[in-house]
Amino acid sequence: MRKICLITLALFAFTSTASLAQTERDIQRLKRAVVKIYTTAAPPDYFTPWRLLNPKQSSGSGAVISGERILTNAHVLADARYIQAQKNGDPKKYLARVAFISHEADLAILEVDDSSFFDDLRPLPLGKLPDPLQEVSVFGYPFGGNSLSITKGILSRVEHQYYAHSGAYLLAGQIDAAINPGNSGGPVIVNREIVGVVMQANTSGRAENLGYFVPPSVIRHVLKDAEDGAHDGFPDLGFRTQNLESPAMKSAYNLARNQSGTLVAKVFDQSPSAGKLQVNDVILEIDGFSIADDRTIEFRPDQRTNFKYAIDQSHIGDRVALTIARQGEVKQIELVAGERLTSYSLVQNEQFDRVPRYYIYGGIVFVPLNMNLIKRWGRDWHNKAPVDFLHARNRWSSTDRRELVVALKVLAADVNLGYHDWKNWIIDTVNGVPITDFQGFARLLRDNTQSHVIFKDDDGYQLVMDHRQALATEADILELYRVPSSHSLGLFERQQAAGK
Repeated sequence: MRKICLITLALFAFTSTASLAQTERDIQRLKRAVVKIYTTAAPPDYFTPWRLLNPKQSSGSGAVISGERILTNAHVLADARYIQAQKNGDPKKYLARVAFISHEADLAILEVDDSSFFDDLRPLPLGKLPDPLQEVSVFGYPFGGNSLSITKGILSRVEHQYYAHSGAYLLAGQIDAAINPGNSGGPVIVNREIVGVVMQANTSGRAENLGYFVPPSVIRHVLKDAEDGAHDGFPDLGFRTQNLESPAMKSAYNLARNQSGTLVAKVFDQSPSAGKLQVNDVILEIDGFSIADDRTIEFRPDQRTNFKYAIDQSHIGDRVALTIARQGEVKQIELVAGERLTSYSLVQNEQFDRVPRYYIYGGIVFVPLNMNLIKRWGRDWHNKAPVDFLHARNRWSSTDRRELVVALKVLAADVNLGYHDWKNWIIDTVNGVPITDFQGFARLLRDNTQSHVIFKDDDGYQLVMDHRQALATEADILELYRVPSSHSLGLFERQQAAGK
């Protein structure tokens, strides 16, 4: 009996040792697949749009996936001018480049030209979304040291969140693992598989150890989008809705007690919904997902998120089935998923890796109003940016008005005497012609044949320029203020912004 016990103990010890050895091998394999990314970024200066801001060095994390690629965050690489990748435990840094980037989903794919970088690395597979309360591991290179850091946490919530980088509203996972600068782009691991990509932490000061990651469904969407190398992004059907939790509102639109859905508040021109959906329609289902009055759907058992999840699963060109109620009559319609418009607001979302647009006329610097410009007022832009700029974010765009144009500042000269202190002024018309977008505005100035150009805002205030004098003094003003060109590169070659 004693001999049997000894044999049993020996087998247990051997099994435990083998298990520990296997665990150690798994951890080492995971460590090798997590890389550190170094970037030098120089974003444009939207206060002086022909210049770049001072270069800044930063670092992030990434994970090796199939096809000798590195998966990381888009914000790690935004406006990067130089990128390097470094393997765990290897002092050498390898030159890397962006193969695909989705700022919307805050994901990017890097490639390394030196294929030997991947010689001893095994790619990590993409897994499924963990269950609530399941433990996850976060791998990355946070600030405070150079070695790989591994922290553990619990998946506490999965629902739609606003992504800090792009402002997009997409599914995200919430965990309580410590996430710090440098962790961005690192993998969230369960059972040796990637179940998320770390993207942001809650820095409100009212929460501790709250971090968010990009979930597998969003990662897979981006990887499929990347297959042809052309960025299409997540589709949009071109409507906006509101909750239907008010019994009076449901009664007004002839809904039965057992019916629930979301009320259509806006249908955008030239969108997939134009001519098919109407304002005050109630959307009951999207692609088989029933919509509750709070605009949520059950995307997996006992878990709910915004109905946008049903649209996010589609790609550009896919057909999306809707069940709607129109004044009580239930109808079935089908929409073709289309590309998002540049912006549904008159203030375009923040853009990255783009050349800012500007046009200088008579020493006045004109620019389109966008979030890049607004955020140039710093982290406290909510309070420091001009009030008119902030209010404009709540105005819908239309085919007649896709963008707002701002007289940003005046490069003082004789031609603009009397206006030297004008700045941050939103203009409405040029010689009585309403402004549709920035390109159209620039063409109005370039093609003008009248003796004077009158800029006017929607309150009736005017700024008048002598056209001949403005043209005659252009070269001298550009030379005096060391501006390389009177307008941004490619301004007049750009296609109309509608639908793109």
